[in-house]
Amino acid sequence: MQLHSPWALLLLFLVPVLYLLRRRRRFTAGVRFSDIRRFGDCPVSVRQRLQGLPFWLRLFCLVLLIVALARPRKGTAIESVSTEGVAMEIVVDRSSSMSEKMLFDRQELNRLEVVKKVAEEFVVGNTKDLKGRPGDLIGLISFARYADTLCPLVHSHEVLLDFLRDTQIVQLRSEDGTAIGNAIGLAAARLKKAEQQIQENNARLMHSGGDESSETPDFTIKSKIIILLTDGRDTIEESKPLEAAALARDWGIKIYTIGIGSETLPRGFFDLRGQTGPDDRLLTGIAQMTGGFYGRATDTETLREIYRRIDELEKTEVKSIQYVDFAEQFSPWALGGLLLLLLEMLSGCTIFRKIP
Repeated sequence: MQLHSPWALLLLFLVPVLYLLRRRRRFTAGVRFSDIRRFGDCPVSVRQRLQGLPFWLRLFCLVLLIVALARPRKGTAIESVSTEGVAMEIVVDRSSSMSEKMLFDRQELNRLEVVKKVAEEFVVGNTKDLKGRPGDLIGLISFARYADTLCPLVHSHEVLLDFLRDTQIVQLRSEDGTAIGNAIGLAAARLKKAEQQIQENNARLMHSGGDESSETPDFTIKSKIIILLTDGRDTIEESKPLEAAALARDWGIKIYTIGIGSETLPRGFFDLRGQTGPDDRLLTGIAQMTGGFYGRATDTETLREIYRRIDELEKTEVKSIQYVDFAEQFSPWALGGLLLLLLEMLSGCTIFRKIP
């Protein structure tokens, strides 16, 4: 609670002045008698005991009206956050080769589980060097032979993380494979569509006839990126990764590619084309074509280091504007004062009426 015009409270100094003036007039008699000792034994009526009530009603009425004049009001702080952030798609390979073992903080997990855990650290942050991406618009796509949107681009990252944790390695042989091009194409299309929708929404907000807060867009896309994680080579002929990367480049989308797996793979591990490990040359070409970079993650720490580089390159700017919405509270004080004034007038015309 605060007062819009606190200087009005200076009028309260009139209250003791009026009280003192009242006391000065208290002992003046309307009718003079030579001797009033005979009236000493007369009982005092209730009307006589309360004869000062109209004055006090008027005095309290004046106090309430002065407080109302100071305009008490209650403010509610409202924070408007405008974010110029990154729209990103995390694209995760879930083909059967991602079942190979990999160490995560001294614990042996498959590659997909390690990728999921480090991706979660990138999104929400960890206690070390990843601060999280709270202001970004993030989506999730997984792929094997086919690419699927698991989570659309969202600001609520808990929903995204739930889908990420539920992502599993492909079970059916007919769905196994590595369609890198299809995954890139789907991610690029999602980012392009999201950008168009945000631009249209921001344009409506800027031209709306609402208050100032409605004219500030909540989110503006600063950059669009794809983070592609895979441990294999493209195995689908119609996938065409370079063509998908060229389309992403034309739409202003940057691709960061990450190859999962050690330089020396276990003997006997071959993908569907008979070659081992990620296609470094292809992944490097995709990244360079779009302005990103390629990193080989041979263990958990190198994977975290790649995410740290992306985190440093893709900054998010959050602008916070705080304002206070006030609700006027003077009406109860004014109504109380007017009610006391009405009671004073009614009592003066009835119970405390004076006959000259």
